[in-house]
Amino acid sequence: MRLVLDTNVVISALLWRGSPNKLLRGGLESNVRFFTSSPLLAELTDVLSRPKLQRQIVREGLSVSQLIGNYSASATRVEPFRIPPIAPDPDDDMVIGTALAAKADLIVTGDRALRSVAQHQGIRIISVAEALEAVANV
Repeated sequence: MRLVLDTNVVISALLWRGSPNKLLRGGLESNVRFFTSSPLLAELTDVLSRPKLQRQIVREGLSVSQLIGNYSASATRVEPFRIPPIAPDPDDDMVIGTALAAKADLIVTGDRALRSVAQHQGIRIISVAEALEAVANV
């Protein structure tokens, strides 16, 4: 199974021990491949560098660059396809473009606006809970 994780899911997976972390860890231990792109990694770097997350990053005992490196090592990088506007938030079109380039089965996001798209060219856009269920059935 091929997954693209939206930035909000990656941040939760890297900094907390909830469902997104379980998805990332479980996926790495199973037949799941994660995909990302340079623009998504740049967004991840930007968000992780914000002051509001610094306390949690310190608790993890890692730097932003270490967190990015750890995630980069677990995901295959692709060049996102350029697409016409699809998502309610234009920034989310990069997630869809990355998924198209990766030939992903699923986009996993906590963003309700992106989930409202539901699917694009056969790629389902689902929540973490739905992704955990899908991965469990692989």
